[in-house]
Amino acid sequence: MNRQGLRIHRFLPVSHANGPGPRAVLWVQGCSLRCPGCFNPETHATGGGRWVSVDALLRRIKSLGAAIEGLTVSGGEPLEQLAPLTVLLRRLRRRTDYSVVLLTGYEWSEIQAMPSAAELLGCVDVVAAGRYRPSASGVSGWAQKPLCFLTRRYTEADFASLPTAEVILGRRGEVILSGVDPLRWELRVAEQGCRHGL
Repeated sequence: MNRQGLRIHRFLPVSHANGPGPRAVLWVQGCSLRCPGCFNPETHATGGGRWVSVDALLRRIKSLGAAIEGLTVSGGEPLEQLAPLTVLLRRLRRRTDYSVVLLTGYEWSEIQAMPSAAELLGCVDVVAAGRYRPSASGVSGWAQKPLCFLTRRYTEADFASLPTAEVILGRRGEVILSGVDPLRWELRVAEQGCRHGL
C-alpha cells in the first residue's frame, strides 16, 4: 500500500468551470506564493486542510467513471507537493484515459527549472501557469494565465467558452462557488441583487 499522500483543501467530484468537459477538481492545501488578491486565500496555510493518501484519492477519482473526462488540480500551490502529486498523476495516467489540467502560480520558466517537474509534466495535458494578478483590464478567467498545451488533447478553443465560475449546491445544502474567477462572479451577483431590491 502506498503511504504517500497530499494535503488537500477540497475535492469536487464534478465541475464544468475548471477545464473542458465535466471534471473532478482537486484543490491542494498550502501555498507559499500567496499572490496578492488571490481569491482562494484559505488554501495558503500549510497546516490546514486534511491529509489524504494517494491510494484514497485515486480510488475516489476512478469511482467517478464516465461522469468525468478529467481531473483539474489547483490550489493552494500544487507544485509545492510535487512528489506525491507526481505519484497520483502517474498512476491516474496509467490506469485511466482521463485528461489532466494543472493550475499553478509558478511561471512556465520556473516550472522548467524544477529538476523533478519533468515526470509530472509527462502526466499533464494542459498547464495554466503564472502568478494570479487581479485584472483591471477586464480580462478574467482562463484568459488571465498563459496555457501551455503539453499534448494534442485540447486547444485554446476548448478553454475559450468556459465559464469563469459556477455555483454548486452540495448534498448537505452547502453552496460551493467554483471556477477560475469566482469572486468577481460573486460580486456581480451581489450588485445585481442590490439593483433589483434583493
